[in-house]
Amino acid sequence: MFLRRRSLIAASGLAATSLALPCVSLAQADRRPSITIAVQQIANSAALEPLREQSNVGQRVFSFVFERLIMQDLLAKLEEVPGLAESWKRLDERTVEFTLRKGVKFHNGDEMTADDVVFTFSRDRMFGPDYDIASTKTLFTSVLIRDSVQGKNLPPEVPAVAKRLFPALEKVEAIDKYTVRFTNRTPDVTMEGRIGRLGSDIVSRRAYDEAKNWLDWARAPVSTGPYKVRAFVPDQSLTLDAHDEYWGGRPPLKSVTIVVVPEVATRINGLLAGQFDFICDVPPDQIPGIEKNPKFEVLGSTIVNHRITVFDKNHPRLADPRIRQAFTHAIDRQAIVDALWSGRTRVPAGLQWEFYGPMFVENWTVPAYDPAKAKALLKAANYKGDPIPYRLLNNYYTNQVSTAQVLVEMWRAAGLNVQIEMKENWQQIFDANSPRAVRDWSNSAGFNDPISSLVAQHGPQGQQQQVGEWTNEEMNKLSVAMEVETDMGKRKAMFRRMLEICEREDPAYTVLHQNATFTAKRRDIRWKASPSFAMEFRANNFSV
Repeated sequence: MFLRRRSLIAASGLAATSLALPCVSLAQADRRPSITIAVQQIANSAALEPLREQSNVGQRVFSFVFERLIMQDLLAKLEEVPGLAESWKRLDERTVEFTLRKGVKFHNGDEMTADDVVFTFSRDRMFGPDYDIASTKTLFTSVLIRDSVQGKNLPPEVPAVAKRLFPALEKVEAIDKYTVRFTNRTPDVTMEGRIGRLGSDIVSRRAYDEAKNWLDWARAPVSTGPYKVRAFVPDQSLTLDAHDEYWGGRPPLKSVTIVVVPEVATRINGLLAGQFDFICDVPPDQIPGIEKNPKFEVLGSTIVNHRITVFDKNHPRLADPRIRQAFTHAIDRQAIVDALWSGRTRVPAGLQWEFYGPMFVENWTVPAYDPAKAKALLKAANYKGDPIPYRLLNNYYTNQVSTAQVLVEMWRAAGLNVQIEMKENWQQIFDANSPRAVRDWSNSAGFNDPISSLVAQHGPQGQQQQVGEWTNEEMNKLSVAMEVETDMGKRKAMFRRMLEICEREDPAYTVLHQNATFTAKRRDIRWKASPSFAMEFRANNFSV
């Protein structure tokens, strides 16, 4: 069902009138529109559990369903704002206490309480039964005694992500029905950021308990967001209905259907034909053609995510860091931004963002475009032109294939023999049964500290090291030290040294450009895009 041109004011008036006319059914009174959104993919893991689906596509759909104690202002600059917690306070450098909103309803109608928050961060739901609590006996405690959930058989990726997000969480306690206290084993200046990032989404304990198994739960999760899951068909569609008991006000849409349409041209044609109301992941070169039609417009901007190229130093050719350094100096990043992105994004200062504030390293740059230096490095490393595989997905990222083709030519000009290997999914990208060398990735900052990006993705618990692509002893020591350091000057010096290691000396990756997302929509719909992958469809961000 596609969006019909009806005023939300009129819809609200009808709903109010129906209260005085019992003969009018709720279904007849609900004249809110429904919309259809076409996306490149809904979830890479065929699941809607944030701890399993740590991806850009997952972040987009999770904004409809899930919420956290601390949230981001999606219509501003992603500042931290109260979410399911109305307030919080630091008790000491290891402890943060939250006061929960009263009357928040889950999608199943239950009220959210401290018991649900405690369960959300429990072994059963997050860490797995073998979590090492360093002899702490009260890791997760609640004033409400409940039987633990049995038989959910967490996928190994879930506790792996949980331990990456919370490497030293000691206990989560329900002080009373609406007060929760988080305590870390070590000092941590980033606790609020961790509790407010993707993966810390609050879920219903009862709904999780009642699910037959983990997969059933993960395909119909119950949280507190403005929309609830009606039906999910992996790799095809996700249908959401309004959660009319939503604490933030009645959602403006009756339902949302998100459909998987991998090809850009098919998404665009569907929009122009009226089949879709919104389409995501629009390449910049397609924006002028869409906006030639006065009925449509394209919104978007840079987001807190960088496109990167990642190296596997176990490949025989990449074991020598000089060859990886040559890769980084052979890339004309500004040419990619100008040619493929129409100048709508930028080359950033390495793997960091200005919203880090005092932790942002000034005067840092990506490796300079220097083909002569790249050639000299290859010569010094005695590289003889042996083929180096480059694993690639078919436009999972906007402009992915065209960017890869440009990169291969740039690398070839410097003397690198890089050969593209097309893969169908991420499992094939990470497969270690055949030689790995170079691949595409992106990196987001979940909150305003390098812990959320550089350490989380490339540190000792990060996915790159967990899949066995890269490791560095000094980087790992710094990561552990930075987790517990509270002096901001010392933390910034550690971060700078990490950048030197990961981007210059022993490259784990190289940043290509800041990512940007563009969404095309009907012009008569009043809606604002967020500076993130997430999409905002609460009451303050939709009207026609």
